[in-house]
Amino acid sequence: QVQLVESGGGLVQAGGSLRLSCATSGRTSSTYAMGWFRQAPGKEREFVAATRGSGTITYYADSVKGRFTISRDNAKNTLYLQMNSLKPEDSAVYYCGTRKPYNNYAISSAYDYWGQGTQVTVSS
Repeated sequence: QVQLVESGGGLVQAGGSLRLSCATSGRTSSTYAMGWFRQAPGKEREFVAATRGSGTITYYADSVKGRFTISRDNAKNTLYLQMNSLKPEDSAVYYCGTRKPYNNYAISSAYDYWGQGTQVTVSS
């Protein structure tokens, strides 16, 4: 059984930073592409960032490009999202997921396993 557990969310002022972690078990993380999505109240889950199995190729939503960095430590089976220069509009529940092979990295339906989410709140 694959399990994903996010952590690292919290309350931060605008301009601040947070680092999210996603610990995986039940699957060798290095063989699977993974990504981060977020969902604000009343909105659909939206793509934030993704990486392939090796972690050397990354993708970002335009809204976070230059501020967020996705990375992974395959030895620890952990995915990270470093978030800098946070804005109030970044407030949401952040989810990590594992992507099915040969699927579009920016579409939530391409992901087959998800964590429970971690809340990020950015105050103005």
